[in-house]
Amino acid sequence: MMFRAFLIVALWLIAGESHAKPLPEIPGFTSRLIIYSAKGPANSCGPGCDRWIAIEGQVDQDAASRIRRFLRDVKDTQRPIYLHSPGGAVEQAYAIGRLLRSRKAFARVGRTVVAACAAEAQVDDACLKIKTAGGEVEAEIVTHHAMCNSACSYLFLGATTREVAPDAAIGVHNSKLTMVFNGHPSAQQVAAFTERSVAKADRERTSFIQSMGISHELDDLIRTVKFESMHSLTRSELYRFGVDTRKIAETAWTLKTAARPYIHKFALAKKDDVSFRAMEWRLFCENKDRARLMFIREFDKGASSLNSVIAMVGSEKLVAFGAFPARIGTYEAWSETIGSDAMKILLSASHLEMGEGTLMPDGKTNREIFDIETGGLESGWTQLFASCPAAPNIKRPATAAPALTSAPVP
Repeated sequence: MMFRAFLIVALWLIAGESHAKPLPEIPGFTSRLIIYSAKGPANSCGPGCDRWIAIEGQVDQDAASRIRRFLRDVKDTQRPIYLHSPGGAVEQAYAIGRLLRSRKAFARVGRTVVAACAAEAQVDDACLKIKTAGGEVEAEIVTHHAMCNSACSYLFLGATTREVAPDAAIGVHNSKLTMVFNGHPSAQQVAAFTERSVAKADRERTSFIQSMGISHELDDLIRTVKFESMHSLTRSELYRFGVDTRKIAETAWTLKTAARPYIHKFALAKKDDVSFRAMEWRLFCENKDRARLMFIREFDKGASSLNSVIAMVGSEKLVAFGAFPARIGTYEAWSETIGSDAMKILLSASHLEMGEGTLMPDGKTNREIFDIETGGLESGWTQLFASCPAAPNIKRPATAAPALTSAPVP
């Protein structure tokens, strides 16, 4: 009597026959995991970084061998790897994760949008031919709605350095065991085989997570999430489990084409052992000589409010915000103008320093300073500046601060 077992994750065949069935089509993703090299503008993948490796699509049965062959020829082991995948074959994901660990890889979650392809045609045949031709493609990175779900999370855990942007997602869930039998095994045999198979899958996952230096809490969580569901790891979980241990996670500056366009940046900053605080920056162009910077932050109910906020580049104070922020729900917004000379300094800097002063009960001011990156700011400002009105020839009253129509949302 013979029987075979197939382990399925995210509705896809994982282990079984040597010639596995093709994975089903998922809109927006290729049915095979692909890997290619990409190049973007200066600092597009971080300070001093303009080249990266893209891994995207579903983790199929032959994915590990393809990834291994590609990375064998990439000598720069610290070139960042951007992952965008809904999941796939677990055993292949473990193999790729261990390969990335052996390279001490640096991984992020993000979509690579190739310039030669239309935004909505990134997975059509013509675009895939460009991506897999073997050369380096011109592209940009988008973290908004990027994902590394299910089996992809094991690729991500394999990297030594891991970063998840606040608007990207790592999704986890338990696996599903589906069995196909030849012959007529008894109910007891089926039950025993199922129990052994589930226990084996659990042991392999536990061992992999432990070997990657990740807290057992992640494994405990995965056991509780049904296969039919998907749990996106919160920023607190990412930090507590040891997946992304940065105290501040931020997006790049991106252009928002609203009724009044602006450039914005979102960040989550650690405020205590279990929670993170949301912050956002919005940069508007008032005219060719003046911009306006808005800083929005979440505050705790009953906590002391900020009484001073400044933005600096090195020792150069660019903006000293007014002392009376606007309040919307649990957020407060500060707004101030920036002259053209200060904008030049800001656009040439790799970091912007934010200084916050909080008035304490004893009358003293507690001051904190933190850095945020300026990646994407220059290119976004170039686009925004093109539609900015000319500076007036005569002095006019300063325009009112733009209305805060929405609170920051990751």
